[in-house]
Amino acid sequence: MSKAIGMVEYKTVSSGVTAADAMVKTSEVDIIEAQTVCPGKYIAVISGDLSAVRAAVDTAKTAYGKHLINSFVLGNPHESIFPAIYGATEVEEISALGILETYDAASIIVAADIAAKTAIVTLIELRIARGMCGKSYMMLTGEVAAVNAAIEKAREEIGADGMYLDSTVIAHPDGKIRRAIL
Repeated sequence: MSKAIGMVEYKTVSSGVTAADAMVKTSEVDIIEAQTVCPGKYIAVISGDLSAVRAAVDTAKTAYGKHLINSFVLGNPHESIFPAIYGATEVEEISALGILETYDAASIIVAADIAAKTAIVTLIELRIARGMCGKSYMMLTGEVAAVNAAIEKAREEIGADGMYLDSTVIAHPDGKIRRAIL
């Protein structure tokens, strides 16, 4: 796995594609995901060495800042982020279910990284602005106290940017809910 990931989120598709192109021309980075998300926004997620990712994201922010919604660079992202993005996390049991929702796409990945590094939890899913009018959410599981700590820390950190929307922790969710989300 690469040492860093970065993301830019744009209000328009044309700005987003142009910024993504500039990022890969600026540094030796890989595109993990680059696509249109609801409601007509564009996201580009890249990976590579920390300095390359930082340079690529900085280029996009500087050159195409007019339509930029949000961005981030994460050094040493938690390894569970990628399976959660792709819905490939295998979870056998849910003791507690934590859900956190944001107004944008970039904040949810940062929140997931914070949560996963705060307590012993498993990221179940990161839904990044698809089918949600630009909002995003994450679901995670673990022991009740760990899930509470992870959600609270992520809420505090992303709330400072005003992108936090809502969160909850459900202790011992009903089997019907567990089956529905797994």
